[in-house]
Amino acid sequence: MIEIQTVIRIDPESRIPKYQQIVNSIIEDIEKGSLNVGEKIPSINEISEEYYLSRDTVEKAYNLLKKKKIIVSVKGKGYYVARNVSQSQVKILFLLNKLSNYKLRIYNSFVNSLGTNAQVDLNIYHCDPKSLLNLLNENIGAYDYYVIMPHFKDDYSHHQSYNEEVIDCLKRISPDKVIIMDNYMPDLGDEVASIYQDFKMDIYKALKEGSARLQKYEKLILVYPEDSLYPYPQEIKQGFKKYCVEYDMDFEVLNTIYPEMDLMPHDAYIVIEENDLVNLIRQVREENYELGEDIGVISYNDTPLKELLGITVVSTDFKVMGETAAYMIKKRKKEVVKNVFNFIDRGSI
Repeated sequence: MIEIQTVIRIDPESRIPKYQQIVNSIIEDIEKGSLNVGEKIPSINEISEEYYLSRDTVEKAYNLLKKKKIIVSVKGKGYYVARNVSQSQVKILFLLNKLSNYKLRIYNSFVNSLGTNAQVDLNIYHCDPKSLLNLLNENIGAYDYYVIMPHFKDDYSHHQSYNEEVIDCLKRISPDKVIIMDNYMPDLGDEVASIYQDFKMDIYKALKEGSARLQKYEKLILVYPEDSLYPYPQEIKQGFKKYCVEYDMDFEVLNTIYPEMDLMPHDAYIVIEENDLVNLIRQVREENYELGEDIGVISYNDTPLKELLGITVVSTDFKVMGETAAYMIKKRKKEVVKNVFNFIDRGSI
C-alpha cells in the first residue's frame, strides 16, 4: 500500500482548490526528489478514500498533471511520474486581456528578457473578468509569479479598469508574486509591482509635446471606437479633451472613419484602430490631399509598418514594458513604474 500521506498534502482551511493542492503536492515532491521518473503514484480511488474527496476532484488534478505531461497513465496499472520538474525554472502565469500585435510585443519582450530559466504559460481572458477569475482561482499556488494586464469590459462593452472580485482574488496571492502590467490598479497598493500606462496624462502630454505641429490645424478629431469588441480606456478620450480645451482647439470625437468622409483641409485626426487608419489614408489620397499639410494624421500605438510609412504616432514603448517586468522578476524588485510614452513625429502631422 502506498503511503499516500507522504505524497499528498491537503489543507482543509486553504482557499486553494483541493484539486490544485493535489497538483501542487505531486509537483513539489518531484522537485525535491521524493518522487522520481517512472515511480508509481496513488490511484484516484486511493486519494479519494484517504482524504474524503470526490473522484471528480482527484480526476481533475490528474488530468491537469497529464496535460502538463508530468504524469502518464498506463492502462490496467495506474499512474506514473513521466518527467522531472526543474527546480531552477521560475514558473510564470502570463494573463493577457486580448490577443493583439501590441500585447504580443510586450509578451515576446518579456519572455526574451527572462531567458531560458523561466517557464511562461500564456492565457487570454478576452477582457472578461469572470474568465480571469477562473484562471486565477484554478492556478493559485501553482506559479511563482502572476503577470496580469487588467482591462475589463462591462455588459455594455465599455472599458473598466476596476473589478472588485478580481481585486479580492489578487489579494489572496502573495504581493511578491503579482506583477500588474499596462494598467494601474491603485487598490492593490504599492506592495504589488506595476508597470503601467497613464492613459489620460500620456496622450495629453504627448499632444502637448506635438503642439508646435498641431497649431496649424483648425480642428482636432479623435477616432475613438465606442463599439469595439475589446474596449479602449475612456481615459484616452479624457486626455484628448483636456488638451483641446487647454489649447483652445476645436475638436470632435468620432466612432469610426466612415466611407466617403467629409474631409476638410486643416483637420487633424488621431486614430486608434488600424482599419480606421487605413480607411482614412485611402480617402485622403483619393481626395488628392497631402498628408501632413492639408490633413494631419496621428496613429495611437507604434508599429514597424507605421515607421516605414512615415506615420506620426503617440505610443508607449512595448518592448521596454516587457523588459521592465522581466527585470523585476530576475532582480526580485517590487516597484511601481509608469512606462515611457512618446510623441514621434514622422511628418504626417
